[in-house]
Amino acid sequence: MKVYTKSGDKGLTSLIGGERVSKTDLRVEAYGTVDELSAFTALLGDRMRGEEPLCDLVPRLEEINCRLMSVAALLAVGRGGEDKLAPLPEEAITRLEEQIDEMQAQVPAITKFTIPGGHVLLSLCHVCRTVCRRAERSALRAAVGHEIDPAALRFLNRLSDWFYLLGRLVTERLKIEETLWRP
Repeated sequence: MKVYTKSGDKGLTSLIGGERVSKTDLRVEAYGTVDELSAFTALLGDRMRGEEPLCDLVPRLEEINCRLMSVAALLAVGRGGEDKLAPLPEEAITRLEEQIDEMQAQVPAITKFTIPGGHVLLSLCHVCRTVCRRAERSALRAAVGHEIDPAALRFLNRLSDWFYLLGRLVTERLKIEETLWRP
């Protein structure tokens, strides 16, 4: 099978179920942003792989990427595809919440916002967090006019918090001085 089909040359693409839509459709924007997040998540995992105090986190990032593929697919459902995918299981959100609580217990409490930077891995955590926030906003816009799995929306919301705590955990484990916002 060829990678290119030429069927999108006029700015249209197919959703799951066969519906043809513009590549500027809100659902396409949403799953494209989730795809971007997936690429950044993979980059973060690849960069962590060689860091001894962080390598136990790589399987979590790989699990996140599997879930992101599911979220992207759920955002790509069009007319005729409603019964082709199972909704995101609630356990995916519960697992994120458990990991957030676990990471938060490992870092000192703060009362100010943190500023990204200080180490490439910390910065990548914040890139993932901000792309995740954009993906969530895109998915919410798509949900205004289309049926979107509510669990997928909640997953994106929790995931941005997960990346924030991951950044704080990276700071703690690598002994990076955390920069707090002081207005």
